[in-house]
Amino acid sequence: MNGYQRVGSALKGIRSDRIPIMLHNFMMAAEEAGFSQAEYRNDPKKIAMSFIKAIETYAYDGVLVDIDTVTLAGAVGVPVDFPEDEPARSYKGMLEHISDVSQLAPVDLEDNKRVMVLLESVRLLKAHFKNEVFVRGNCDQAPFSLASSMRAPENWMMDLIDSPGHVKDLLEYCSNITCQMIKLMVQTGADMISNGDSPAGPSMISPDMYREFALPYEKRCVQEAHRGGLPYALHICGDTTLILEDMLKTKAEALELDHMTNLEKVKAVCQDKTCFIGNIDPSGVLALGTVEDVKRKTEELISVFGDSPRFILNAGCAIPRITPSRNLFAMIDTARSYVC
Repeated sequence: MNGYQRVGSALKGIRSDRIPIMLHNFMMAAEEAGFSQAEYRNDPKKIAMSFIKAIETYAYDGVLVDIDTVTLAGAVGVPVDFPEDEPARSYKGMLEHISDVSQLAPVDLEDNKRVMVLLESVRLLKAHFKNEVFVRGNCDQAPFSLASSMRAPENWMMDLIDSPGHVKDLLEYCSNITCQMIKLMVQTGADMISNGDSPAGPSMISPDMYREFALPYEKRCVQEAHRGGLPYALHICGDTTLILEDMLKTKAEALELDHMTNLEKVKAVCQDKTCFIGNIDPSGVLALGTVEDVKRKTEELISVFGDSPRFILNAGCAIPRITPSRNLFAMIDTARSYVC
């Protein structure tokens, strides 16, 4: 089997010849290809070159094409900072008052250069890898996350309590933006769609708030991907143990979960229902740990999920650019030595 087949099989619950590996490694890939984050995010050819080199080096099965976590935020007008050697980041909201949502104008993402760079990089990678390596097109922020950026997180948390009506108006607006991005990504030929909804986890809001303000709009994103004929992965940072059963209600083919989420709970809830992607600690283990640390944590993860056909090995979140290559090799080699 090749990488495309392994990842595709895991999403369908079909056992592969070995554990599939799909990495969230855009920062490390750019670093090892010799590109700064500024060079990487502004040139689709350099994005493609970075992942091609990473695949040639580590021989993993699927690439997650990403450039930062504020592409959509910047496209709708959120102020964004662009460090030379770090991913872009937002530094303040754009809506002074939540009631200003009524004044928001429609946005055509095809007019945004950064969106077009991301989409073109996926086209280039799909053209290069064809059906040998699985290509996952990340569509940046899910609606709750995008709304949080538009208001700034501290204001958004208060809005959820003080102005639920306006909050839902903003979430409707953000859903249209995210779904527009998904439609465009489908057209690139990507094999899978994904979004991140990091502020929607229990680290930031209660499970009840998740069910009211995040889950309905995540469902729309999944539905949009399915309308385009593609499977979907949802990522939420932090410990998502309390909302795992709710996340299943999105009907996403995969949940990409952080290292803080309880593995036994993940297996109990997700087995036979959806694919689990994760969840080695990207910073404490992959970037800062020893080779022995990486091997031990990978073995611990495989001891729980190695017998499941619905498992794709990855870090729990984005892998830092300072990660030693020996640690990534250790994780991959440990997984490759496991006989399915």
